[in-house]
Amino acid sequence: MRRSRATVPADPLIEAFLEMMTAERGAARNTILSYARDLEEAAAYLKARKTSFEKADKDQLAAYAAQLSKAGLSPRTVARRISSLRQFYHFLFSENRRKDNPATMLDSPKQPRKLPKSLTKENIEALIAAARASGDLRLTAMLELLYGSGLRVSELVTLPARAIERKGAQGFAFLTVRGKGNKERMVPLHDAAVDALNAYSAVRREQSKWMFPSRGKQGHITRQRFGQLLKELAIKAGLDPDIISPHTLRHSFASHLLSGGADLRVIQELLGHADISTTQIYTHVEQERLTRLVTAHHPLAKRKT
Repeated sequence: MRRSRATVPADPLIEAFLEMMTAERGAARNTILSYARDLEEAAAYLKARKTSFEKADKDQLAAYAAQLSKAGLSPRTVARRISSLRQFYHFLFSENRRKDNPATMLDSPKQPRKLPKSLTKENIEALIAAARASGDLRLTAMLELLYGSGLRVSELVTLPARAIERKGAQGFAFLTVRGKGNKERMVPLHDAAVDALNAYSAVRREQSKWMFPSRGKQGHITRQRFGQLLKELAIKAGLDPDIISPHTLRHSFASHLLSGGADLRVIQELLGHADISTTQIYTHVEQERLTRLVTAHHPLAKRKT
């Protein structure tokens, strides 16, 4: 990945680390920029205390981690910055830039469990109905595809025009998706999504390598624009736009599959999660849903003892 001069860190150690993350691990641009910001801030902290990455010891790094929490940053932000520092020092140690790794003992703050928001099936049906009523075939296809496959929004907007494949004797439709770390996975499509895509393809005039082209410089619709269109669609459907986003549609896909009896490992594969622990969050969502149902509807739930 080529970075502009404005994004090249002044510290050659940070630049070497970022080059490794790009070349060897296929880190995305936004990930690289996040690492750069985190490490440059750490470098500035150490410089103000007359030290550097090469000389800092574990106590100085621990003081930096403590300062992050005192600065009022969220636990998630503090954890990300400490993770950046750990990975950076692991790189320095493995490349013999340091003879020790003073970041191994850094503790990340405990983060409250944040359950993903999901929509009801009625909400989804209202959104799809509003999209169809609008006559916007592109938006309808994107909505059907996102909810029907659980793609990340970045994966959706960058789908190549020929991402759909037919496999098996029955001709089942699949999407070939490149996710995080440039990993490829196959995602099956249901008939409603295929029909919506076919309807959109039949009227699409612009020839492009992208499934959802745009006249912008990227050549395809952006994540931000799709998010705006979803908010506008939510209002037309009579829903709260604050609860509608590409992420909630992805979460809804997973939650509805789980409540329908799908295996967690299958959901992991469909979502493109590298670790099953990431997917297990949906079991907590389902448990909360079932608890609410019992509390609200069981005849003895409100009995006083």
